[in-house]
Amino acid sequence: METSEILNKFSPDHKNMLGILHALQDNNPNNYLNEEDIGAIARYLNTTLSHVYGVATYYTMFSLKPRGKYIIRACNSPVCNMIGSVSIIEELKKVLKIEVGETTDDRMFTLELTECLGQCDIAPVMMINKEIYGNLDAEKIKTIIENLKNK
Repeated sequence: METSEILNKFSPDHKNMLGILHALQDNNPNNYLNEEDIGAIARYLNTTLSHVYGVATYYTMFSLKPRGKYIIRACNSPVCNMIGSVSIIEELKKVLKIEVGETTDDRMFTLELTECLGQCDIAPVMMINKEIYGNLDAEKIKTIIENLKNK
């Protein structure tokens, strides 16, 4: 979908900036906001580039660099930490062969940390794109990643 089509789904009101940012990022096959997107938003909302950049960089759900098809957000909250998120993060790094903040060479997976996914009852958890996975252990992680690779 063209950027202008996405923008026209929203009224040119500053209160719509987060929705516009999400829609443009979701429309990008590399799951990020590029310079053209930021500029288009600034023009559409009649605001400055720095204002749009400020909002886009404040929220961790937005990225200004290309990411993989599957964005893995591992919960790094105190509750998840107490229940084993550190070992889960290490397992993800091992299985994916990347560090936090990196994307696999095949552009399939990007590994990120998030402070809380609000799923403490099934900790440790991770979110892949918009789906939550809980009660994680090394075997579950391997299975989940293999299933996504085979899609």
